[in-house]
Amino acid sequence: MFWTLLLALILLLLLQAQLLVCLHELRSSLAKVTSATPSGSSNASALQRLPGAIIIGVRKGGTRALLEMLNLHPDVEVAKNEIHYFNLDDNFRKGLDWYRAQMPITLPGQLTVEKTPGYFTAPLAPKRIWAMNPAVKLLLIVRDPAERLVSDYTQVLHNRIQQNKPYQPLEELLLPQEHINPKYKALQRSFYYQHLAKWLELFPREQMHIVDGEALIQNPFPELQKAEKFLELPPRIKPDNFYFNVTKGFYCLLSAGHDKCLDESKGRPHAPLSSEAFQKLCRYLRVPNQIFFRMVGQRFDWC
Repeated sequence: MFWTLLLALILLLLLQAQLLVCLHELRSSLAKVTSATPSGSSNASALQRLPGAIIIGVRKGGTRALLEMLNLHPDVEVAKNEIHYFNLDDNFRKGLDWYRAQMPITLPGQLTVEKTPGYFTAPLAPKRIWAMNPAVKLLLIVRDPAERLVSDYTQVLHNRIQQNKPYQPLEELLLPQEHINPKYKALQRSFYYQHLAKWLELFPREQMHIVDGEALIQNPFPELQKAEKFLELPPRIKPDNFYFNVTKGFYCLLSAGHDKCLDESKGRPHAPLSSEAFQKLCRYLRVPNQIFFRMVGQRFDWC
């Protein structure tokens, strides 16, 4: 009986903590809307609007960090969850009204931003997004594709361990019989040029902004300045919106006296991969990387 009551008390405390977090986020959203509304004006035009910008990828490239940093801007409201509207048929069949209903409430002049990294590699996503709004702004955040692959595997591994499911070591998946496996899904996601080509068939290059994921983590402010300019937003994000958290090993956000760090899954130690295997992967990706650099007119310091 004692242990049952203790467990019930712990669950009650956890629910109370979650409720406080939700209330804090709600108050923050209302504060942003209130501060953006001129004194004496009406909130009648506050609506859920389709996004004017979408972070389309890449998976494990820093999309969550980019979204949270853009949300520092008073003229930006973000969809808190990944919607997976344009890449999952079951969601797409629900229609555009359902998609709009997943968006935050904004005022005229505010920008709605959604992010789902699965869009970048989904074959139908470019056409579906273009049909919604051919003028929508696209943000693509990229990182070293070899590092991205290891991070991708690490997330899957963590999930499988939590669910008590079996898993294969990364080296077995990536290098069966000591040769790179081109059919390994995490590797295919790292062929950036192949996926980008499908987007550039519909969207002009100037409608897509490439964010350097490594630079965003090491020094966020300059990357956010570039994103503000691309999104045609007035410069409102400042260097003092960021501070380096020595314990976590990465930058956290500071706004209106409140600080926010990304969750514990960010910065998670990578799954083991031998140096020899990693170098073999780097050599394999060298040509795909060069093709991508030419496509975007930009070079990155990747392995």
